[in-house]
Amino acid sequence: MNASLNHKSVAVIGLGISNIAVIGYLLKHDLKRLTVYDTRSNPPYVDELPGGIDLRLGPLNADELCTYDILVVSPGLSVEMPEIVKARKAGALITGDIELFSFEAKAPVIGITGSNGKSTVTALVGYMIEQAGLEVAVGANFGHAVFDILSDSVDVYVLELSSFELETTYSLELAAGTILNISEDHLDRYQGSLEKYADAKARIYTHCHNIIVNRDDKATYPKDGSPVKASFGLDNQDYGRESDGHTTYLTVRGKRVLDVRDLIICGTHNELNALAAMALADCVGIPRDAQIRALKSFTGLEHRCQLVRELDGVSFYNDSKATNVASAEAAIRGLSPRHERGILLLAGGLGKGQDFTPLKQYIGREVSEVFCFGRDSAQIMALSEEHCHQCLNLRQAINEAYAMAKRGQAVLLSPACASFDQFKGFEERGRVFANLVNHLEVKDD
Repeated sequence: MNASLNHKSVAVIGLGISNIAVIGYLLKHDLKRLTVYDTRSNPPYVDELPGGIDLRLGPLNADELCTYDILVVSPGLSVEMPEIVKARKAGALITGDIELFSFEAKAPVIGITGSNGKSTVTALVGYMIEQAGLEVAVGANFGHAVFDILSDSVDVYVLELSSFELETTYSLELAAGTILNISEDHLDRYQGSLEKYADAKARIYTHCHNIIVNRDDKATYPKDGSPVKASFGLDNQDYGRESDGHTTYLTVRGKRVLDVRDLIICGTHNELNALAAMALADCVGIPRDAQIRALKSFTGLEHRCQLVRELDGVSFYNDSKATNVASAEAAIRGLSPRHERGILLLAGGLGKGQDFTPLKQYIGREVSEVFCFGRDSAQIMALSEEHCHQCLNLRQAINEAYAMAKRGQAVLLSPACASFDQFKGFEERGRVFANLVNHLEVKDD
């Protein structure tokens, strides 16, 4: 138990699912005072609050927050909010659930962050550990809240850590950790600065015993010169790839480990995800045979380049999790070898201040047509007057893409945008896509 919490006044800011779990943990301590704040008038999870909790809704009162010793801030709220900044200057400790978890976890922890692929790698590493017969708990930004998976029976924790969670994490000790990649994302949170976003990600290495980097992305290297344990990348070094003209193999220090045709998940980006997962698993002693069993049977995650249906020779893929440009690019590159007749891309939503120009290189080549919807669709429309089509919503985008699609082509929902303009989240967007696709009918001849 974290004795440093005893006799402290604590404010929990934001009623997200992670903070609901935190509240149960905090109530086990001898606190001077515990108050829960949320700026919304009708926040979710209110029904899950324990009885007797002091709950205050509406705008935050900066002077009031300054009276607390500790503020436990939801990852969805910026620590640069004026009210929180004022409390910090008044001496309050600004923290989050991952930091509090770090004092309680007894088993080794693997940490994974990055702009793209982190959920897949987190799930894959967890599956490798499971295949080795060990008790694994997967959580944080993917899976369950950390205080819902905390247990003395766990052999290894695998945590997906967002930049938001890392902002309030100072003490987390990792057996192994990685930044998979850095690309434009959440720039609206970081004042348009990719460097500030990367700095938040880099906090994962603060107390990391085995640092794993992407050697094709120098932004994933520790800035303070901390030693790197291993790297993964597209060439045949360390954890890498080797082609013989017929196929490609995953390799470890020059030794072939697996033919990529044995992977269920497809695309170069997923080959890199597999390499990163192997490097992390090696750091905690997971046998190679268990890793290979996992790689051969891992089917991937929902809403991540998931084949929903084939109809009239057209394949429909749900990649709703692609909430930034780089992840949409990865999906296009991964699917284009399978669909040489072209991809019809469905894109749009909340752009989060991104530059969509990198998508332009695929339009008219790997991507035959783009169907744009959502609040910031005009920015994508501007990429090509000839190949981009404005749609009112996702339903219209699907219908128009299917009407235009030819046998052998793919209709790909890879929006490159967040979903909150029209959906509750990328999961709902993906479910709506799948439902609409499954109700399409065979075209009339």
